[in-house]
Amino acid sequence: MSDSLFIPEPAPNECQAHIEFPEQLPVSARREDIAAALNAHQVVIVCGETGSGKTTQLPKIAYAAGRGRKGLIGMTQPRRIAAKSVASRLAEETRTSLGGFIGWQVRFTDQVGRDSRIKVMTDGILLAETQSDPQFRRYDTLILDEAHERSLNIDFLLGYLKTLLPRRPDLKVLISSATLEADRFSAYFNGAPVVEVSGRTYPVEIRWQPPAEKNKVEKGNEKQEPKEEEPDFDAALLHAVDELARKGDGDILVFLPGEREIRDAHESLRKHHPPQTEILPLFARLSIAEQEQIFRPHANRRIVLATNVAETSLTVPGIRYVVDTGQARVKRYSIRNKIEQLKVEKVSQASANQRAGRCGRVADGICIRLYDEQDYQSRPPYTTPELLRSSLAGVILRMKALKLPEIDVFPFLDAPEPKRIRDGQALLRELNALDEAGRLTPIGQQLARLPLDPRLGRMLIAAKEKAVLHEVLVIAAFLSSQDPRDRPMDRQAAADQKHRRFADENSDFVAILKLWQYIAEQNIHRKSQRKFRETLGEDFISARKAREWREVHGQLAAQVKELGWKVGDDLPVVTDQEIKPADYANLHQALLPGLLGNLGLLTDEGLYLGAREMKFLPFPGSGVKKKPKWLMAAEIVETRRIYARTVARIEPEWVEQAGRHLLKISYSDAHWARKPAQVVAALRATLYGLPVVNGRKVHYGPIDPVRAREIFIRSALVEGEYDTRSAFFNQNRRLLKDIDEHAHRARDVRLEIDEQDLYDWFDARIPEGIYNGATFEKWLREAEAGSPKLLHLRREDLLKERGADPHAFPKELDLSGVRFALAYRFDPGAEDDGVTLLVPLPALNQVCAERGDWLVPGLLEEKMTALIKGLPQSVRRAFVPVPEFARAAAQALTPGAGALTDALADFLARTTGQAIPRDAWRPEALTPHLTMNYRVLDENNRILAEGRDLAALRRKLGDTASRSLQQAVAANERDDIGRWDFGDLPERVEVTSGGRQVAAFPALVEEAGQVRLRLLDSPIVAREKHRRGVCRLIWRSFPDLLKQVEKDLAIRLKAAAMQYSLLDKKLGLNDLLADVLYSAARAALPGDPTDLRRQNEFDSAAQTTRPRLTELARETARLTAECLDHGHRLARQLTRPLPAKDAGTDLQGQLQALVYPGFVARLEPARLGHLPRYLKAMEHRLEKMTGHPQRDAQMMRSMAPLLSQWQARCKREIQASGLSAGMETFRWRLEELRVSLFAQELKTPEPVSIKRLEKLWAEL
Repeated sequence: MSDSLFIPEPAPNECQAHIEFPEQLPVSARREDIAAALNAHQVVIVCGETGSGKTTQLPKIAYAAGRGRKGLIGMTQPRRIAAKSVASRLAEETRTSLGGFIGWQVRFTDQVGRDSRIKVMTDGILLAETQSDPQFRRYDTLILDEAHERSLNIDFLLGYLKTLLPRRPDLKVLISSATLEADRFSAYFNGAPVVEVSGRTYPVEIRWQPPAEKNKVEKGNEKQEPKEEEPDFDAALLHAVDELARKGDGDILVFLPGEREIRDAHESLRKHHPPQTEILPLFARLSIAEQEQIFRPHANRRIVLATNVAETSLTVPGIRYVVDTGQARVKRYSIRNKIEQLKVEKVSQASANQRAGRCGRVADGICIRLYDEQDYQSRPPYTTPELLRSSLAGVILRMKALKLPEIDVFPFLDAPEPKRIRDGQALLRELNALDEAGRLTPIGQQLARLPLDPRLGRMLIAAKEKAVLHEVLVIAAFLSSQDPRDRPMDRQAAADQKHRRFADENSDFVAILKLWQYIAEQNIHRKSQRKFRETLGEDFISARKAREWREVHGQLAAQVKELGWKVGDDLPVVTDQEIKPADYANLHQALLPGLLGNLGLLTDEGLYLGAREMKFLPFPGSGVKKKPKWLMAAEIVETRRIYARTVARIEPEWVEQAGRHLLKISYSDAHWARKPAQVVAALRATLYGLPVVNGRKVHYGPIDPVRAREIFIRSALVEGEYDTRSAFFNQNRRLLKDIDEHAHRARDVRLEIDEQDLYDWFDARIPEGIYNGATFEKWLREAEAGSPKLLHLRREDLLKERGADPHAFPKELDLSGVRFALAYRFDPGAEDDGVTLLVPLPALNQVCAERGDWLVPGLLEEKMTALIKGLPQSVRRAFVPVPEFARAAAQALTPGAGALTDALADFLARTTGQAIPRDAWRPEALTPHLTMNYRVLDENNRILAEGRDLAALRRKLGDTASRSLQQAVAANERDDIGRWDFGDLPERVEVTSGGRQVAAFPALVEEAGQVRLRLLDSPIVAREKHRRGVCRLIWRSFPDLLKQVEKDLAIRLKAAAMQYSLLDKKLGLNDLLADVLYSAARAALPGDPTDLRRQNEFDSAAQTTRPRLTELARETARLTAECLDHGHRLARQLTRPLPAKDAGTDLQGQLQALVYPGFVARLEPARLGHLPRYLKAMEHRLEKMTGHPQRDAQMMRSMAPLLSQWQARCKREIQASGLSAGMETFRWRLEELRVSLFAQELKTPEPVSIKRLEKLWAEL
């Protein structure tokens, strides 16, 4: 009997399904408890032993509880075979067709229809859906079955759901576990309820029958060959089957480690001829038709030979007896070998109990364990999660491919250690799978498709390129399993003699191929399995380990074949003859990319120097006896000494090619080489400290064009070390020789030619990028076509007066890259006494007042003297005598290096230790000639305005100056730019305005959502505009993405935009959206967008940032909305009366300084992330203030001095030249102090206190 429930009122197009709960299944008795828990909680853990019916009944319980109406009920299975089996069973029980009410999906098969309500799939399918449906909107319920297996996919899904569930409160999750670890799942999901279900309904008797050991040595054999002492599972299995057959009817389920063992057992049982018995294999790689045989009705006894796929994933019907070898083939990362190996291991107690639970369902059961009880008790209680026995490099690779969060922040149930994470990331970089930014490279993308150890996968990728895939598969399988060559302690010499036939003098990897070929030949010609074992035993080769090697090879080959790779026939890869040089090179060049950390260079002392200065020797058992200069090893191990195992000779050229991404390159001894007419340097390339290239001569010009150009000019043109037919060269050499002879005759040292003057002369005429004979001659031909005497020296150029210093009172002054003419007048009392800067009207906004304060070198010392004398006496007395301090400062300081008074104060403080407050200076008391005079001229040199107050001149004529420049540059500007197609953008250009050459500053400007190219008159304004324009052009480079993101953000920011408009009625959604997109692009770019001026750099930056734009835009929108929401609430709260009036004023000012029109664009992206915390702290303060107004007032008083000092100085700096970086930093420290004082529970990123800020203020 069973309870049957017909579901009424089916949804449109929904199949009518009968929901039955068989009473014989224990889970049926708890269905109401499970349904109630599911309705009351978002996550429910169902813990039930094998046979409780969890897998088939949980989807139906969920459906009967009302789930599956607003989305699918998704159920995951760890294996494809289980997914199909469970789906078929559910369709049968619900009396529907497969693909209708019950859908299923595995790789390459998708049978989910419009009427499907329950979908069974592999956990890998659901994980892949995170890319197309990150919110799992297709589902209203998810069931993770067999969660106790703790596969990587399960752990990924658990972590993913932990972060998703708060954002999907409507999504329900059932987690099914067959072990007592359910409490861990419950704690992980914040105390989710656990519903326990009993298991089998009949008792199971456990019998312990460890097998006897095999002995390959036959009696009477006088020649004692080595014994392979291993359990004789074949004999033990036959004995157990016979014993169970005598107990009565019922099918037998035998658990074996892998496919090879299943085939061997199948052969043994077939020959044993159990009466009236059908023998069926069961493992994951069987075809669907072969798998379904176990579910078909049968009359005779059936023996099912299965891997651990039948442990929990698949219920084999009719099983009454179980034979358990206690073993399984497990993938585990070898710390010693640094690769993942497939090894046969003992299963855990939990797995053994699962296996035993497979019998006793239809009647009393018997489980025969082919090991003893002491062995069972010594086993770990639970199976190690796959995450903790996997290469973290492989895990990171998989997470990158799935676009999951970074491994160090992903909420794993068992988080890996940080050191293992770093090691995994380092290995992936070594394999060239990750770039420096942590993104997958093309090789990394290929590796992610290979379900293999990353080192082996890297070898196979290279092997495919080198056409040696078959050979490297053999070697990779060998490295993933145990060496089949035995070396008994008492017969080492005999074993070595037998193994010598496989040795190769250059490579142990070639020896592996010879061994493979030998074993394959013996297998082909074997007369029986026993004879095969004996033959191998005579050569000290383990038949069991050889079989495992071949099985691993088959698995690897199958995995690459699934990707469409051609493996080739299983032909002999080497012969007894020497391997051909080309084949040797291709083979080892394919292995090398996976072993770059295991290289060695022979030293003079006979040791090998390895990575990071490690020293080692090849293992004594290696066949490579003649030490090559360079070698690579499969592994480096430390016993009493450090040894390299499985080594081979390699060439450094191979290392350079394979490890190019890891090489550290340096250049030395850059010098001019006359014959090739180029600058050459010695290249040194090291890999983990090993000199792969040492001293190779390379052309230095393309490497460092600036330095190479300097060497070229000095050596080739100044010193004359150049062979050319150009007329200028010989003419110049003759002139220089004549002047030098004249200087000697006149005994006048002033006539000697200074080489630096010659260098400066050539440097001023030869453009950048000319660094060798070829580029110089090409440029010279083009240049002399228009100016034949361009490089011809003149006597007057070389014999100028050297007595006076032309730099003290220059004719021009460079202000921020713009050259302005100077005029001088010595007329005390006159309006223009001193030095006057002549400013063309269009260049008025380009003049830097700070640089003007430095005047010219000839007046600087006098001005510094006057400034120091104007200091208060209490400060000034530290600088006596004043003229000497002024002279020292004038000589030490560089004009234009910041504000003059700041630089002078810093120099004096460093010299004497006496600090000078900023407000101590009195520049207004200086005599007029020590302050720069500015004269603004129109296009006809008429004076428009003049004075020493530059700010006043700009207020008067600044707008006119901008319009004047705009008229001149309008022809060079562009509108509505959609992509960077206008070449490189210089920081400064020369334009003609009013008949004068003035500077203009190109910038990309965002206006009304468009990007325009504008030439501006201020370098500072141009930089600010360009930053935003570049960010907008990044978005416009991807119009489809921009359209999609704008549409998405418009929805996300709809409410926030209404709150934003309350700050300024002129602002709306478009303004907020533009600021969010700007901030997101700025966060995505690796550097300052202002510096992007080359087209190729912009294109590279755009492609680099594209994958992150959507995510960052959403995150910025989230932060923006959160800030505006907090701000809106605070603004409303602050309109009400507060217990402390001063606190209200303080909070009002703080809020206006945090949330204001344009705050998203104004703030650095990183700072925006802190804003919600500051606003939350204000809300906490308001809550606490109601009950403790005195405490709030006390804390306000404690920080009031710091706040008032900062506000006063802030006002002065803004009026002078803008807020300094130190003051900006201090402003945010004050915000952190507020958090610490008023909302300690919100924490601060770093310690902050009144005392710390007082110290910081003193330093400022």
